[in-house]
Amino acid sequence: MQNGKIEKERIFLKFLGKKLNYLSNKQGFLGIDNKFNFKEKAIVVPFGLEKTVSYGGGTKNGPKEIIKASHQVELYDEELKCEPFKKIGIKTLKPFKINKNINKAINQIAEINKKILDSKIFPITLGGEHSITPGCIKPFAKKYKNLTLLHFDAHADLRESYAGEKFSHASAIKRCIDHNNISVISFGIRNISAEEITILNKNKKRINIYWAKDKKKWDLKKFKKIIKNKDVYITFDVDGFDSSIMPATGTPEPGGIFWDEALEIIRIACKNSRVVGADVNELAPIKGFNSYNFLVAKLVYKILSYKFLLK
Repeated sequence: MQNGKIEKERIFLKFLGKKLNYLSNKQGFLGIDNKFNFKEKAIVVPFGLEKTVSYGGGTKNGPKEIIKASHQVELYDEELKCEPFKKIGIKTLKPFKINKNINKAINQIAEINKKILDSKIFPITLGGEHSITPGCIKPFAKKYKNLTLLHFDAHADLRESYAGEKFSHASAIKRCIDHNNISVISFGIRNISAEEITILNKNKKRINIYWAKDKKKWDLKKFKKIIKNKDVYITFDVDGFDSSIMPATGTPEPGGIFWDEALEIIRIACKNSRVVGADVNELAPIKGFNSYNFLVAKLVYKILSYKFLLK
């Protein structure tokens, strides 16, 4: 046990040092002029882990393409009637080497988020595949007595393991509910296995699924009541979006969520609960099709804007 703790501390110090190392404003998320100075309230963490993809690949390139596309995002938000970044303070962690071992990589992102949380700053991680999420939420599970995972996805990700790997992207949410104090609200699910149905049925009190096929019947007033005053962590697998607007992902699925629908759900969460952290994952950039990267960059900006500006 002691050796394990020493190994975690060694990884932590090797990749972060004593301070968080940031990109310059101009190189980081949104490409803000370096002359602009602010105290950060949010940190964007690029973590392009790609170890267990089972269909299309390329998620390791997601973070850099999201950051690149964010430089084209208009800083003024017409809905919020301001430039949110000025009120938030967003910095981007300098890219670092990701451990090749999946277990160690997951511990690595857990330690990074712990450092950010200990600094009382909001972390939003850019994946990479969805297997990052159990690592991302680990320090949140320790910090909060009860944590609600707001999960956007085409897939339930409730398998105990997939292709012999318990930390597979297909097991991401199952690994999260291994923590007894975590419950899940999933939106957009439209692909689930028989094995996952069994796990779902055993955990009905902890998992609430808003199926994509029932979009027209979604009761968002009930959702609002469920999350009222809760501590909420957002995990957004971009294949939750309909494949017509998001084909740049490993397993695109028809029948999914559209832009305005996603924003409405996130808006409700940010107005009625305490959103404490987030990750956006599974973008697999397609060369020459920058609109998909741009969509994800704008989504990240919207999550941060709603988190800090909606009351």
